[in-house]
Amino acid sequence: STPNLDPHTVITWYASEARALPWRDTSPWGVLVSEFMLQQTPVARVLPRWQVWLERWPNPTELANCSVAEAIRTWGNLGYPRRAKRLYESASIITQQFDGEVRDFEELISLPGVGEYTANAVLAFAFGQRSLVLDVNVRRLLARAWLGQSHQTPTVSLVERSLAQELLPVSSHHCVQWSAASMELGALICTARDPLCSECPIVNDCKWFAEGKPLSAIPKK
Repeated sequence: STPNLDPHTVITWYASEARALPWRDTSPWGVLVSEFMLQQTPVARVLPRWQVWLERWPNPTELANCSVAEAIRTWGNLGYPRRAKRLYESASIITQQFDGEVRDFEELISLPGVGEYTANAVLAFAFGQRSLVLDVNVRRLLARAWLGQSHQTPTVSLVERSLAQELLPVSSHHCVQWSAASMELGALICTARDPLCSECPIVNDCKWFAEGKPLSAIPKK
């Protein structure tokens, strides 16, 4: 990894620049709902729908006691309604098989619609556990700043995975902060198109920026 690039610089930036998003201070269920909703939908559209959902079903048991049709209807304009169906199925499994709460990787990954990223995100943001949270924003940030590439590869490479592991702070607390901070930096500053390099806290140590922001010959998804 690039010696001057310190995850703590990103964490410090996050402390003052992070958006106030309600799922950053909620129950584990609130975190899981937000992760399902954010899978293919921007934050601005998710915000009001998430509020409605949590008011109506503050825990998985309440949702499991309703009908799947009601879940899909309440999903509203978020698109990809199968996500609502999977969230409903997950709520039923959490209620019936796991006594209302899932809190380890194997349990989470067994739920419909939950992949490696979502499971790790819930471990980090709901339970404060040290886990590897690799969403598209984090991956783009790592590709540019550390690897000098204009965008990430279609799937996670071994090089990228070992770099991401190496960057994880030792303490669980800092690890969770790094996951949230690197995701936020990718979402707000190191965007896919027209990144705001002049506002980036690590621009002076960014490999891609130093090389003149070349376009990499990596196939895009």
